[in-house]
Amino acid sequence: MAGRSQATGSRVAVLMGGLSAEREVSLVSGRECAKALREAGYQVIEVDADRDLCARLSEIQPDVVFNALHGRWGEDGCVQGLLEWLALPYTHSGVLASALAIDKSRTKATYRAAGLPVVASVLALAAEVGARHVLPPPYVVKPNNEGSSVGIHIVYDAANTPPQLGADAPERVMVESYAPGRELTCSVLGDRALCVTDILTDGWYDYDAKYRPGGSRHVCPAVLPDPITEACRDFALRAHQALGCRGLSRTDFRWDEGRGLDGLILLETNTQPGMTPTSLSPEQARHCGITFPELCRWLVEDASCNR
Repeated sequence: MAGRSQATGSRVAVLMGGLSAEREVSLVSGRECAKALREAGYQVIEVDADRDLCARLSEIQPDVVFNALHGRWGEDGCVQGLLEWLALPYTHSGVLASALAIDKSRTKATYRAAGLPVVASVLALAAEVGARHVLPPPYVVKPNNEGSSVGIHIVYDAANTPPQLGADAPERVMVESYAPGRELTCSVLGDRALCVTDILTDGWYDYDAKYRPGGSRHVCPAVLPDPITEACRDFALRAHQALGCRGLSRTDFRWDEGRGLDGLILLETNTQPGMTPTSLSPEQARHCGITFPELCRWLVEDASCNR
């Protein structure tokens, strides 16, 4: 175990909710983790992270903080910096890895430097994206620093006009070439890549497909040629290490099976994977013989500062 061991009976503050577009998902993740940690023997305090978070944590004085936040402020290094300032051991990735992984452009640059395959992409002003095709269709437009497929626009081959992003779009967005094929994902726990899941949906794997019951079907483990399975596990571990992740992460892929290994590309790495009843990482852990309470306990035992 890389972190400071936290004995059963310790006081664990589970951070959930927060201020991002993924607040509702985080509330579900947090409640599930809190329940599992209580089953594992911990004293658990559920904390809906608001602007008074520093004061709340100072009042609670937990032995460890379990970070079940998703998206901005909880997954981008901000809350990690606060926890470092308060000298509270916490789960998942540290300040730098969190900030790096949530920035899709910098994540891709890190992948490239590590020799990992990605598609062509550019950062562009939302106004420019709405005025002209900044890449040849098909392409995907997404916020550069959100997760859970929030704010995704797909521009298909036949599109004559660029997408209209709406008033709530961020000023700058990522535009990347569309990668056809199957949606695959692989979690990493510590220094171990877990199994690969094949995600089946009727359309794009968007927010509803991820979190609505019945929105997607998971084949876990994925039925794939052995070289593709091993490549996914190898690439996920290398991405985890290149970004400096700690604890649990999950890397998403697209695989164009007609191109073999050349058709496998990395999309992004999630440093705070969902922990809901429909989430992928707990499902992969279960396949590897790790129950949900055991997974949550592992994360608490791995918690530390200076991550």
